Amino acid sequence: MVKLDGKIALITGGAGGIGMGIATAFVKEGATVAIVDLNQEAGDKAVKELQEYKKDSTFIQANLAEHTKLKNIVDQVISKYGKLDVVVNNAHASKMASIENTTKEHLDLSFNTGFYPTFYLMQAAVPYLKKSKGHIINFSSGAAINGHANQASYAAAKEAIRAVTRVAANEFGPFGINVNLISPIANSPGVKAWKEQEPTYYQQVLDGIPMGRFGDPENDIGKVAVFLASEDSTYITGQTIMVDGGALKLV
Repeated sequence: MVKLDGKIALITGGAGGIGMGIATAFVKEGATVAIVDLNQEAGDKAVKELQEYKKDSTFIQANLAEHTKLKNIVDQVISKYGKLDVVVNNAHASKMASIENTTKEHLDLSFNTGFYPTFYLMQAAVPYLKKSKGHIINFSSGAAINGHANQASYAAAKEAIRAVTRVAANEFGPFGINVNLISPIANSPGVKAWKEQEPTYYQQVLDGIPMGRFGDPENDIGKVAVFLASEDSTYITGQTIMVDGGALKLV
């Protein structure tokens, strides 16, 4: 039995990295996915790979920073599939800078691509998730929980996402919707670029992972997302799941 058979999932940032890893894990478990990404070329390539497993999976090109248009994404999914079971708010863009050097542009980039899309897509999806008793998976970060230097704008948006996820868990729980967070460390393209830019910092992070490696977007992060999107997780809500090889231990 596949865990997500018949489920319709919306995944932001789904054309690469962690988002593509989750989308791949989902389709292998029977879900049909609608991936959302800004990059048309990457999205077209990704959806072709996903369609090898689920032919009715689709790509929606969208700029998540255009907040007034976010409801249209959910509307497109409903128009195509007639329902929505899972929302994965994975996309987020930011720039590193110390607090002294953080500008309004840095803050706007992080909140406009991370917090606000997460909030507005949850808001738009809730009427349909009530019908399906669905699942929301948002993303937090150890950089925010631990307060890593030079991550002020990113950390602020991620902790705002964590806060509103807990509120959502309380508000949506009575409707059978569970809302959880994944805090990952994964060997994504972004991490590979970061390794090139900050090799010393990268090595420090790697050295702090008891499992001794960065996670795989599909096999490590994606499989936890499958669990949180499945009926196995229906009594878990409002939780931050650390999928980071033991780098941070929440108790």
